[in-house]
Amino acid sequence: MRLADLTNQYIAEKKPWEMAKQEGREAELHRACSTALTLFRDLTLYLKPDLAEGRGTGEAKIPALACDLWAPLPNGVKRIQHYQHLMTRVDPKKIEAMVDENKQNLAPTPEPAPVKHAQHQQAEAKAETVSSPSEPFIGIDDFARVDLRVARIANAEHVEGAEKLLRLTLDIGTETRTVFAGIKSAYAPESLVGRLTVMVANLAPRKMKFGLSEGMVLAASDERGGPFLLSPDSGAQPGMRIK
Repeated sequence: MRLADLTNQYIAEKKPWEMAKQEGREAELHRACSTALTLFRDLTLYLKPDLAEGRGTGEAKIPALACDLWAPLPNGVKRIQHYQHLMTRVDPKKIEAMVDENKQNLAPTPEPAPVKHAQHQQAEAKAETVSSPSEPFIGIDDFARVDLRVARIANAEHVEGAEKLLRLTLDIGTETRTVFAGIKSAYAPESLVGRLTVMVANLAPRKMKFGLSEGMVLAASDERGGPFLLSPDSGAQPGMRIK
């Protein structure tokens, strides 16, 4: 990281993009660019083991310069070979495409086929036992990645054209968020204003037909009823983290 800082400082000070516009500084420009390329190549060599391990490929691409590894660029070199990025930024559009391709996984589970009397008895016996958490289990680090916050519902209103959604304006202490929640069947908007609830604060914003939803409120439901909006105990304040 120290070398990366020095490299950034060197390029910022030399400003080769300005040298290129000034006559008579070609040799200085060539020297600055060659030095920057060499430093960049060295940083890539340092990063290679970590990136190869993290990507699980066993190999990472190295900028192929016209010289041996770790050797400086020789004088007079006019060309470097084709370079491939070690890694790229996450493209939100690609993530959205992946989600769209897997939407079938979110389809409702089909009704089970009729079972025989003996199987029905076994199912009833299992239902009477204490249910265990769904597997696979997650670690505490996985849970810690979910940022649950106390939120005060500053405003709630119907969404024109939406059968199930309410538009909630949530106060989480330092900012307000807009969240579209599918709780219209259970709550009148005016009954929610001022109420405390729990939201997932670090959920990626989702662009919907009715606007941008900036999180998610938590509610419970099953075949016995719902949704039931979760509420923290009295004394909790907007913005407090749940952990």
